[in-house]
Amino acid sequence: MNYEAVIGLEVHVQLNTKTKIFCPCSTDYSGTEPNTRVCEICSGQPGVLPVLNSQVLERAIKTGLALNCRIARNTKFDRKNYFYPDLPKGYQISQFDMPICEAGHLDIVVQGEKEGEACKKKVGITRIHMEEDAGKNVHQDSGSSCVDLNRAGVPLLEIVSEPDMRTSREAKEYLEKLKVILKYIGVSDCNMEDGSLRCDANVSIRPSGETSLGTKTEIKNMNSFRGVQKAIDYEIARQIDVVSKGGKIVQETRLYDDARAATFTMRKKEEAFDYRYFPEPDLPPYQISEESIAEIKNTLPELPDVKFARFTGEYGLPEYDSKLISDSPSLCAFFEKCASANKNYKVLSNWIMGDILKQMNEIPTDDILATRITPEHLINMLAMIDAGTISGKIGKTIITEIFKTGESVKAIVERLGLVQISDASSISALIKEVFAENEKVVADYIGGKDAAKGFLVGQAMKKTRGKANPGLVNEVLESELNKLKNR
Repeated sequence: MNYEAVIGLEVHVQLNTKTKIFCPCSTDYSGTEPNTRVCEICSGQPGVLPVLNSQVLERAIKTGLALNCRIARNTKFDRKNYFYPDLPKGYQISQFDMPICEAGHLDIVVQGEKEGEACKKKVGITRIHMEEDAGKNVHQDSGSSCVDLNRAGVPLLEIVSEPDMRTSREAKEYLEKLKVILKYIGVSDCNMEDGSLRCDANVSIRPSGETSLGTKTEIKNMNSFRGVQKAIDYEIARQIDVVSKGGKIVQETRLYDDARAATFTMRKKEEAFDYRYFPEPDLPPYQISEESIAEIKNTLPELPDVKFARFTGEYGLPEYDSKLISDSPSLCAFFEKCASANKNYKVLSNWIMGDILKQMNEIPTDDILATRITPEHLINMLAMIDAGTISGKIGKTIITEIFKTGESVKAIVERLGLVQISDASSISALIKEVFAENEKVVADYIGGKDAAKGFLVGQAMKKTRGKANPGLVNEVLESELNKLKNR
C-alpha cells in the first residue's frame, strides 16, 4: 500500500526585545553566568505581578500581518499548567482560546520531480500566540542537573501551521521561508544554533487518497533545517514500517538524535495532555484598535516575494539571482545601493553571489552590512575595471583584501601595485619573452594546434601576476602569431 505523510510545524521564535516579556530583566543572556538575568518576577516569587512588554505585542501583530493573519481585536493571556524543573512558577503564561493572530498563510515553492519543475503551494497558519520561554536544564558530567533561569521569561511567539505539508522538503522550504520573513521584519535574529528559532514537527501517515488524519507523533525541539528534514524523513519511514508490519502508531512525543539520525521516544501520550488552561488573573484582556494595526502595518518593509518579483522585473535578474539576493535583507540593501550607481545589474549580482559570498562563508556572520565591505567598495572597483585600470582577475584579489582590511579600492591597488598593464608596446615585449621561453608550443600552434594559444595567453598573464589587460594580451598575441605564420 502507498502512504502519504501529513506534516504540521510548530515554530517557537524568540523575539529580539531588550527586556523580557513581563519584567525588566535583560534578554541578552548569551555567554553570561547562570541565573544572573533573573528577578523576582521571572523567577516566580510569590506576590509579584507581571506587566506586558508593549514591544512584544507590537512584534506579534507585525508578524501576523507579514504572514497574512487575521489580527484579534480582543486577546488575553492564559495559564498553561505543567511542572518542569525549568518552569519556576509551575505554569507558563501563554495564550489559549484567544490568540493574537489566526487564519494566515505562507506561500512556498515546491520543487517537482523533474529538474526545473516547481509550483507554488499555500501552507495555512492556524494561529500565532505570545508566551514566555522557560529556563534551561543544564546536565553535568557528574550526573547531576542544574537549572539556569536566564532564559525564563524571554518573549516567544509560537507559530502553528496547518497540517498542509506532505514531504520533509516542503517542511524545510516552509521553515526557511518563515525565517527569511521574520528576519525581514526585524522581530528576531532567528539564530537556530542559539535557540532563537526552534521547531516541533507533528507527523502522521495515511493511505494515499485518504482524507482522514492518522495518529500523529510529535518530534520536539529541532534547531536546524537539516535536522528537521532528516527527522521527518526518518519518522515517516518508521511509521510506514510499523503499519506495514501490522502494528499501530502510538501518540507520543519523540526526540531526534542527530548522531544516530533517528527519533526515539521521549514520553507517551495516550490522550492529549491536560494543561488546565484558565485566564491569567494578573493580566487584563487587551483591546487592539484598527488604528494601532494600521500604524504597525505601515512599518512593514517590502517583503521577500515582492522583492523577488521586482528584482526579476525592474533589474532583469534571473530567478536564481533574485531569490538568493531577496532571501537576505542585508544583501538586498547592499545590492540596491550598488544598483543606484551601476546599472549593469547582472554584473553586480555576479560579484555578490560569487567572490563576495565566498568571502562571507569564511566569517561568522550572514549580514553583509556587518562586514568590512561596503557598496562603495564594489561600485568603485567596477568603475576601475570598466576604465581598464584593473582587470576582473585583479578584482578578485581586491575583494579578498577588502574583507581583511576594509581599505579603499584605490589604497589596495596602490599598496599592492595592482594597476593593469594596458600599454601595447609593453605587452608586445612580454609576448616575445613568452614565445622565446615556449618555442615548442609556438611551433605546435603554427602547426595547427589551436589549443596552444590558450597556454601562451596563460603564460603571459602568469608573468604579470594577472595584471596585464587580458583583451590586449589576446589581441597582441594573435598579431604576433600571425606574423610568425606568414613568414
